[in-house]
Amino acid sequence: MPRSTKNYLTPAGWQRMKDELYRLVNHERPEVTQVVNWAAGNGDRSENGDYIYGKRRLREIDRRIRFLTKRLEIAEVVDPERREATDQVFFGATVVMLRGDGSEQTVSIVGVDELDLSRGHISWISPIARTLLKAREGDVVWFRGPDGEEEIEILEVRYERIG
Repeated sequence: MPRSTKNYLTPAGWQRMKDELYRLVNHERPEVTQVVNWAAGNGDRSENGDYIYGKRRLREIDRRIRFLTKRLEIAEVVDPERREATDQVFFGATVVMLRGDGSEQTVSIVGVDELDLSRGHISWISPIARTLLKAREGDVVWFRGPDGEEEIEILEVRYERIG
């Protein structure tokens, strides 16, 4: 994500990241540190699997802690439930749309760190979300995707808790 791009998050997304950070700092890291200290006391570290794996896991945990800390520091939490009723698509909207093939699809526009296609959560900077942003219920928009251009009709826009 470019530096100038805002890091929007829903309250649920912010809480998930905060919970993961807490778990890493207060549970996983201390447990792995304990194993590494025990393994270090067992002699030759060059062939000690517990020590080697533990040090590698500590680096992974520390990398993730740094990432989460930075992302949470710059996060702007936007609560879709607090948005005034509108039929226009903005960050946090849940959109019901009619795709070009006649299928109906529901997506929620969330932060980059909350992307989960299996739950219909799309990043606000994704091509499909950029096509939908600022459109209104009843609008027909054109989306240019990997399979070519597609007509999309916006059937419903609502603002609700995104879990």
